Amino acid sequence: MLPVGRKRLLRVKSECDKMTSEIKTISTPFIFRIFNISVNCYLVKTGNHCILIDTGLHNKRNIIEKEIERAGCWPGKLKLIILTHGDFDHTGNAAYFRKKFGAKIAMHYNDSGMVENGNMFWNRKKGNNLIKMIAPVIFGFGKQERFKPDFTVDEGYDFSEYGFNAKVISIPGHSKGSIGILTTDGDLFCGDLLANINKPDLWLIVDDKAAMNASAKKLKSLKINMVYPGHGKPFQMELFLKNQR
Repeated sequence: MLPVGRKRLLRVKSECDKMTSEIKTISTPFIFRIFNISVNCYLVKTGNHCILIDTGLHNKRNIIEKEIERAGCWPGKLKLIILTHGDFDHTGNAAYFRKKFGAKIAMHYNDSGMVENGNMFWNRKKGNNLIKMIAPVIFGFGKQERFKPDFTVDEGYDFSEYGFNAKVISIPGHSKGSIGILTTDGDLFCGDLLANINKPDLWLIVDDKAAMNASAKKLKSLKINMVYPGHGKPFQMELFLKNQR
């Protein structure tokens, strides 16, 4: 006879295996609508609950909030916010959505100082001092947008306890704490490792080129069907691989 705890784990796993995820892309313009670049959040519906991957720009909050509610995700239904990295265009509404919807926030510890201190250049290579000063103003990331994540994640972290059949893959390069979320269906939420502006390619903003190239190479060894980038439309992984050849 199996112990009660073991029975519960098997039951939870069985219930998760039956769940199918519905992915909703919430896309808003980047700052000043430059180069027609979008910023994406992804609302993943798993059974009766939702997972939000990235939270968009602070000054686009109303648009994103309405789309979340239009999808039927009300307070109490949003269980988790996963942040692919610490940049303000991806974390700008995390603190607000956590308070409104009652969700926990998860991100990699190597980027947590960005959102705790309001400094996108925390734990990055030395950047332009002027950009450091104006970035919070441009992105609308003030003191009330700062927060501490509820917990941090690293390579292999499993989200199945939230009804989300997906694991974390570490993909540094854009930032040290950049992560991807890979589902058992082969959907990859890649943050700012890859983008789809003119074509699927590496994102143009790089902190560590060698690390970014290594992360891109790592993807080739994984079973990925669709890629959901931080900027640009989702695309088939095969298109990226074809461009790289």
